Formats: sequence, structure tokens, C-alpha cells
Amino acid sequence: QVQLTESGGGSVQAGESLTLSCVASTDFNRRACMGWFRQVPGKEREGVASIYDGAGFTYYSPSVRGRFNVSQENARNTLYLRMDNLKPEDAGTYYCAALCICSVPAVLGNCAHLGLGTQVSVSS
Repeated sequence: QVQLTESGGGSVQAGESLTLSCVASTDFNRRACMGWFRQVPGKEREGVASIYDGAGFTYYSPSVRGRFNVSQENARNTLYLRMDNLKPEDAGTYYCAALCICSVPAVLGNCAHLGLGTQVSVSS
């Protein structure tokens, strides 16, 4: 069973930055679509960023494009999400996902593996 462990969430002021990390228990060897979902209570889970490193593919939801950056460090089986200029509407629980369907414009389709999430709060 693949395990994904997120970290890096926290409480920040609007305009500040956070970097989320996700360590995978297996090496996907750049051959898997991975990404990040965000969920707010009462709303559907939203794909915010996806990456297929072996294909040089990244994609972002319009709400975060230009402010968020997704990357992988394959030597450490780690996925990152750098979030700049955070807004209150970025708050939520962020989940790392692996073995997904990279999808446009939905960002992420079905994923085989999902982490437990890390909480992000942004105050105005």
C-alpha cells in the first residue's frame, strides 16, 4: 500500500507564502501523474495542481495559476506545492495524490492514492 504523507500546512496572513511537501513511500520514477487537491467544508474537492514529470507536464486551476508552483524531487520521492501570495479563499485541507489521471481543465481525475491532508488557513 502506497503511503503519502503531507506536511507544511499552517496559518498565514494574506499575501504570505507556504510550501507543502508530500513524501511518498514508493518511487514513481517520474512515470505517474501526481498532484494536489484542496477541499473546503461544504464544497467539492478541487484539483489545484498536477504534474507528470516524465512528460514535462504541469497544470493549474485558474484560481491558483501564477501563484502556485508544483514540483517533484524524485531522489527523495517528494512532491511540493509552493504557494505564494496566499488569499483567504486558498484556505482548506490540501491533499497529495498519486497515480492520477492528469486532466485538462479539471487538473486531476481519479487518483489511486491520497494522503491524509494538511490544513492551510489564511487570514485577511
